[in-house]
Amino acid sequence: MSNIRSLIKKFIPVSLFEKLEPLGHLIEAVFANVRYGFPAKNMHIIGVTGTNGKTTTTFMIHRILHEADYKVALTSSVAYGIGDDIKPQIEHITTAQAGILQKRLRDFKKAGVNWVVVETSSHALAQNRVWGLPYEIAVMTNLTYDHLDYHKTFEKYSEAKRKLFAIANKNGRTFGVVNAEDKLANKFASTIKRHVSYGVKAGDLRAKNIKLSGTGTDYEAKIGKDSYDIHLNLIGEFNVYNSMAAIAVAREIGVEKKQIEDGLAALKSVEGRVSSVDEGQNFNVLVDFASTPDAFENIFSTVRPIVKGKLVAVFGSAGRRDESKRPVQGEIAGKYADEVILTEEDDRDIDGNQILNEIAVGVEKTGKVLDKNYFKILNREEAIKFAIGRVSSKDDTVLLLGKGHEKTIERANETIDWNETEVARKLIKNLIKR
Repeated sequence: MSNIRSLIKKFIPVSLFEKLEPLGHLIEAVFANVRYGFPAKNMHIIGVTGTNGKTTTTFMIHRILHEADYKVALTSSVAYGIGDDIKPQIEHITTAQAGILQKRLRDFKKAGVNWVVVETSSHALAQNRVWGLPYEIAVMTNLTYDHLDYHKTFEKYSEAKRKLFAIANKNGRTFGVVNAEDKLANKFASTIKRHVSYGVKAGDLRAKNIKLSGTGTDYEAKIGKDSYDIHLNLIGEFNVYNSMAAIAVAREIGVEKKQIEDGLAALKSVEGRVSSVDEGQNFNVLVDFASTPDAFENIFSTVRPIVKGKLVAVFGSAGRRDESKRPVQGEIAGKYADEVILTEEDDRDIDGNQILNEIAVGVEKTGKVLDKNYFKILNREEAIKFAIGRVSSKDDTVLLLGKGHEKTIERANETIDWNETEVARKLIKNLIKR
C-alpha cells in the first residue's frame, strides 16, 4: 500500500493528495480489520498521545500491568510485544500502518492478550489509521508545537490528538487521563465523560516531595486519601509527570497500591530515552530521542544540573519536517551546553548543510562561535567521534539527541542502518584502546 501511495503522490497535486490521504488510510484500515478478523474487538485498548512522553508513559503502563500479572502487550515507536517478549520497532513511525498494527493485534489476541497499550500519534489519528481500535482509556501527556509540517496549524494538530478522547468516549470505560498543567487540559477533559488530571502544581493526582538525582527519581503521589511511594530508575521531572499518568491509568483499571509501586520500580530504562552508554569509560554518554523544543528544554534542564564538568551536545534536525523549530532548538542547546556539535538526523532530500545553518542561527544567538565552542560535522558518526574526543574530564557528559532508538538514517539517495547506542559503544571502545 505504501508503494501505491507513493506512486499516487507523484501524479496528483499535493493539495489534492492531502485531502484524499485520510480516506485512503481509512480504506486500508477497514480492509486490515476485515483481513485479520477485527482483532481489537473485546480487547481493552489504552491509547497514549501527546507531544512528548508518549513512549515512556506507554512503557510505564505496560510494566505496571505486566508486574501485576495482567496479560498485556504494547506497541510504540520504540518496540512492540507481549510481557517481557519485546521486539524493536524498525520503522520511523510512532503508530504502525494499519496492516501492520492489525496483524500485531491479531497475534496478541492469539497469545491470550486482553490489554494493549498503544502509543498513538496525531498522524495516525488524523489519517484514520487506528480505525477499528475501541480505545476505552485515553491519555494526554502534553501538547507543544510539533508536526506543523503536516498539520499546518497547532489547532489542527491538537484536534487530531483530541480525536483519541472522542473515540474513547464511545467505548467501555470512557475514561481519560489529562496533564492538568497543559493549557489544553480542560478541552481534552471536556471531551470525555470521566477523567483524572495530574500534575505537580495542579491536578487531582499530585506529586509531592520530589527528589531528583542522576540515577533515579523518588516522590510521593497523592490523590484524595490515597498515597503512593514512587521510585523510578529514570531521571528528570518530566518522568514524574509520565509516571503519574501511568498511575492514573492503573488506578482506573484496579491495580493495587503495591503493584503500582513495584511496577514503576521494575522499569529499568526505555531505549533511547535518557539511556546511558557504559563501556567502562570514566565519563558519561547519554542517548535521547528529544527532537522538539519542549523535549530539548526538558532534557537539557534535567541533565545540566547534574553534569559537574563539560556538557557536549550532538544533534541535527530532520529534513521534510517542521523547519521553524531548528533555530529554537539551536538556541536551547547553546544556552545549556558548553559545546554544540551540529550533524545530520534524517536529512532525506534536503541539503544537510542548509539544515545545520538554520540550527546554527539559534546557537549563535547564545554567543557561541563556530569552530571554537560549536561545530558543524554533517556525517553523524564523525560528529559523535569528534564529541567523544572533546571529553577532557571524568565529569564531562556527551549528550546524543534526536535519533534515540531509531535503527536507520534516511539520506537523499540511501537509507543506512544505524544504532546510536552501538555506534557510541564502538567509538568509546576505540578511545579506551588508545
